[in-house]
Amino acid sequence: MLLCRYASVIRGCLLGLGLFIAGLLAACSSFESRAREKAALFATLDPAAQARLQAGEIRLGDTPDHVYLALGRPSEKRERLTAAGRETVWIYSATWQEYQGTRLVGYRREVVRNKNTQADQVIYIPDYQPIYAARAEDRMRLTFTNERVSALEQLQPSKGGAGSQLKQP
Repeated sequence: MLLCRYASVIRGCLLGLGLFIAGLLAACSSFESRAREKAALFATLDPAAQARLQAGEIRLGDTPDHVYLALGRPSEKRERLTAAGRETVWIYSATWQEYQGTRLVGYRREVVRNKNTQADQVIYIPDYQPIYAARAEDRMRLTFTNERVSALEQLQPSKGGAGSQLKQP
């Protein structure tokens, strides 16, 4: 009876873990998954355009679907109304945690045996916690006018850095 109870708990945990992993995998977006999602559009592109989008290269005149294929969903979308008309701005950002050092959060109490006196002693050991600061940086902004890329802004990668390439049509 007790074994059956544990088996159902273990089965529930494994099911929960499996669903969690499936959710993580579904949230990941790769070029291949986006190309499958937009298979009809991808099939209409010439091989050079397919290779360019697979390499993450964006050009002036690309459509939102082309950009989605190449880069995935933007971190943020903004609508802008100008004298020339309505524009949509897609922003691709990078986020990370930056290590800032440590801070003292308190003391841990430990009981140790003194080898000389064979008596127990209480000692206090400082307890430190790492400090991280959330960082975000816009890496690329794409402005769409009339459903076409009309402006590109990209942070220049540092030496050896990787990033999508902006190309002129």
